[in-house]
Amino acid sequence: MTIQVGTIGASFARAAYLPALRAIDDVELVAIASARLPSAQAAADAFGIPHVYDDWERMLGEQEFDLVCIATPTVLHAPMTLTALKAGAQVLCEKPMAMNQAESAEMLETAEALNKLHIIGHELRFNPNRRKIKALIEEGYIGAVRHANIYGVSAMWGDPASRPMGDWWSRADMGGGRLGASGSHLIDLLRFWLGDIGAISGQVATLAPDRLDKESGAAWRATADDQFSFTAETRGGALCSVFASGAARHGSGNQAQIFGSEGTILLADADEKLLVARAGEDFIDMSESDPNADLPGIGAGIWNVSFVALMQELTAAIREGRPLAWGATFADGHQCQIVMDALRQSSRERRWITL
Repeated sequence: MTIQVGTIGASFARAAYLPALRAIDDVELVAIASARLPSAQAAADAFGIPHVYDDWERMLGEQEFDLVCIATPTVLHAPMTLTALKAGAQVLCEKPMAMNQAESAEMLETAEALNKLHIIGHELRFNPNRRKIKALIEEGYIGAVRHANIYGVSAMWGDPASRPMGDWWSRADMGGGRLGASGSHLIDLLRFWLGDIGAISGQVATLAPDRLDKESGAAWRATADDQFSFTAETRGGALCSVFASGAARHGSGNQAQIFGSEGTILLADADEKLLVARAGEDFIDMSESDPNADLPGIGAGIWNVSFVALMQELTAAIREGRPLAWGATFADGHQCQIVMDALRQSSRERRWITL
């Protein structure tokens, strides 16, 4: 079976989706759509895609797909996903899943009703080190998890002139912001490792709203969040603390620390080394490499490389007519959306929210 694929979006999709799909033998890249036709054409030229559109609805109406991959501003995820599902395709939707849990619920319900495969672009579930963490926790290697800390600071929005005027990642009405960009990944990893979140308290803020267009220097104002932090309790009793900011002038990278009754797990993105220690013992390196990192044409970094395994599992499930064995489904995306909505509510109301 040759899997016919259509892609909506030509930025992150070009960096991660298309190289991963090209590495799979029984996949045909049929069409790509982007609001900016030159971007779609450039991606089509680079990957040999025959049909190019600047109208995603027209693309879905004119072509037939086994799989539609969506990598667009968040505000478009729900309408694109629902249209693709109703056109008969399985769907990969980029994170964050939707603008709110009402949208994500409809996306999940529609996919299930139509019996279509569905997956969210939480590619870190396919990273070997993060899968190793899950396995260590599940086998009790560090005992009962008591608390976890995740910390990440970047300078993405720290420079007022770092982004173009109207950049969608800086617009709340488009679904931009740090919580959606990285928070959705962190929430998904916490659920992946420790189970569902039962309660949350935190803050979502815009610390650097005054912006300058990177080309003209014209002043404009960002409305999306550039910082968030929260404390959460899992249903299993672990306490989680997360701090993430894009409003710094110097980044410090990302770190994850998981503390159990019998040991500790450490992972930092600076070197991607997975360090683990049992009580009374020194830390040892349990890092695992990703075999897909050596494939030709795959971009560097865990974000691009991890998408290869995601696409391999997704296309195998389509080909074999089976459920996904691995990955974050729309059900996971919906639960992540519930947590993000609760965090925003907590920030507005200055209180704990029970999920």
